[in-house]
Amino acid sequence: MKDVIVNYHADALNTFRNYKKMAERAIEQVSDEEFFAQIDTESNSIAIIVKHIAGNSHSRWRDFLMSDGEKPDRHRDTEFELQEDSRDSLMQFWESGWQTLFDNVEPLTADDLSRKITIRTKELTVVEAINRQLTHYAYHVGQIVLLAKHFKGADWQTLSVPKNRSADFNKYLAEGDAKSTNSLDQALEFNEKN
Repeated sequence: MKDVIVNYHADALNTFRNYKKMAERAIEQVSDEEFFAQIDTESNSIAIIVKHIAGNSHSRWRDFLMSDGEKPDRHRDTEFELQEDSRDSLMQFWESGWQTLFDNVEPLTADDLSRKITIRTKELTVVEAINRQLTHYAYHVGQIVLLAKHFKGADWQTLSVPKNRSADFNKYLAEGDAKSTNSLDQALEFNEKN
């Protein structure tokens, strides 16, 4: 059972890293104007999504084994407003949010994963909290990728296996050409090679 827990922990960390990398690869492709652009008045820009994920990460993961995941100093509503934010300041906030996550999730032990914590006073196991955040971040990273792809159009550099290239990608993997064992990295390597 302990192996299952250790494998889950390693996979969760790898998945968080993949979400971060995928979002950053999408963000790298957009201009500052596109980074801040809203496609309509009700939508969020990439900048706002970055700010929200960072704010959420700071709140959820800081001291999360000992205090509620919704910290009193978090002002969630302001995450959806651009105040004197620049792309650089938002990306620094993004980076520190992810660092907070990794600093607190990496050292978890098998015993820690069965502990109970709270988020907005609701009791969860640490595994439930990790799963909650994995799905939350996946949702928002998907939004970032969709917006970046929308803005770049034909200039978009895919982050996965390109359309009509699945057979080529499978051959690439079968022939052992991939340097990485990580599926996101394998797709990126394939795209750079081809």
